[in-house]
Amino acid sequence: MKLLTSLSAITLGMLIMTGCSTSSDEASDVESATATDTQFITIGTGGVTGTYYPTGGAICRMVKAAETPIRCSVESTGGSVYNVNTIKAGELDFGISQSDTAYQAYKGEGKFADAPVEGLRSVMAIYPELLSLVVRKDSGITTLQDVKGKKINVDVPGSGNRMTAEAVFEASGISVDDLAFANELKASEGPTMLKDKKVDGYFYMVGHPTANIKDAANSVDINLVPIDGEGVDKLVAENPYYAKGTILAEYYEGVEQDVPSIGVKAVLVTRDDMADDAVAAITQAVLDNFDEFKDAHPAYKNITKESLLEGLAVPQHPAAIAVFEKAGIVSANAQS
Repeated sequence: MKLLTSLSAITLGMLIMTGCSTSSDEASDVESATATDTQFITIGTGGVTGTYYPTGGAICRMVKAAETPIRCSVESTGGSVYNVNTIKAGELDFGISQSDTAYQAYKGEGKFADAPVEGLRSVMAIYPELLSLVVRKDSGITTLQDVKGKKINVDVPGSGNRMTAEAVFEASGISVDDLAFANELKASEGPTMLKDKKVDGYFYMVGHPTANIKDAANSVDINLVPIDGEGVDKLVAENPYYAKGTILAEYYEGVEQDVPSIGVKAVLVTRDDMADDAVAAITQAVLDNFDEFKDAHPAYKNITKESLLEGLAVPQHPAAIAVFEKAGIVSANAQS
């Protein structure tokens, strides 16, 4: 398509240079052919202070650098569940989702039990996310059990953050009803809510380090609460999309010890009927500019081209599979 566009432009230029005239209809045909070559795609992300938003931006920059006919834009959204449902509705082309959310959507489990998203497809698994419970240091919350009787932001209904927080609560024998107040705002509001003492803590499933928690630490003394215990161990053992991880103390001001938690992968997803050239363009752009991509955010520090195929929660789009295979990158975790 790019070659056709170039030829169209050259032909038009030659006609002008040689003094040949073109009718308005002929000129319009050339412009239409050029416009038709361009495809516009949108990637749904999350809040602007999280990691999804800059990740979408980094992908779009890679696509732009590749000089393809694809024009990529980023939309700040409510996160994983919103992105999956909006992709299903055809209102987003791509989106970033927690692997657990994507898995449940595809399988028709949990909150998707009545509305499975069987057409959901993975493109690549980008980086690991770990669940964070960010609390005011003076809240008295040092363990999960300490949230009882406290004001905790559990995020908006249906969000990936909310789903994971509720799963951890249930596994740990905690109910949302045990809280003094269950706030339901986006995690992006967390730093402000802590500062204004609207909540004692908030949950955020995110790649670390993140500007959101840094903002919180810069405005109030914070702690990160360990996400651990027998119940959490059982939760991880029973669900293949969860894995244990550690949030490093060095990431955030005032956090004195590394914090155990559980996590998922941030996965770029799309629909099964998404155009092959659009999927291929995104996949190829990231692989071709991988070192630059890794430098785009600290959360990508330890990722590899091979890890992009690890933790895929749903079957991978055939066009993405083809690009990885052509590059000689294959993982037993990749699904077809």
